[in-house]
Amino acid sequence: MTDVNFYQLASRPLGAVLPRLLEKAVAAGFRSVVRSADADLLARLDAALWTYDPASFLPHAVDGPFAAEQPVLLTTAETDANAADLIAVVDGVLPGDLAPYRRALYLFDGGDEAALARARGHWRALKDRDGVTPVYWREGGGGRWEKVG
Repeated sequence: MTDVNFYQLASRPLGAVLPRLLEKAVAAGFRSVVRSADADLLARLDAALWTYDPASFLPHAVDGPFAAEQPVLLTTAETDANAADLIAVVDGVLPGDLAPYRRALYLFDGGDEAALARARGHWRALKDRDGVTPVYWREGGGGRWEKVG
């Protein structure tokens, strides 16, 4: 069973939200992969993971020789070199097969009509799929997440 958590961003950008979610995932024992075909996006997210909180350290890497050891891997590759059981979807591209993952985080900008429409399409496609449980979270006041569905 794969839980797919849709996160509709409202007031904070992806680079501010993703590090906190990954921090919680690592604390819960997940191995995570952040996959995108956009290497520039991954570079920006890598920088955000290094700087989001001066008092924190989130072990991670962008593709490289030690990818297999990373609890959080940022990659353009279709495979998960770190045997991830959580995938963070940051560019609206869901993997065809979610079965390898216990959880997926689907983060999108709620102010971007195209991203919103794409997320709604994915939601509709997943809501009746066997082995998948979609949950929708909307960013509310003060940056708190409100469960919508």
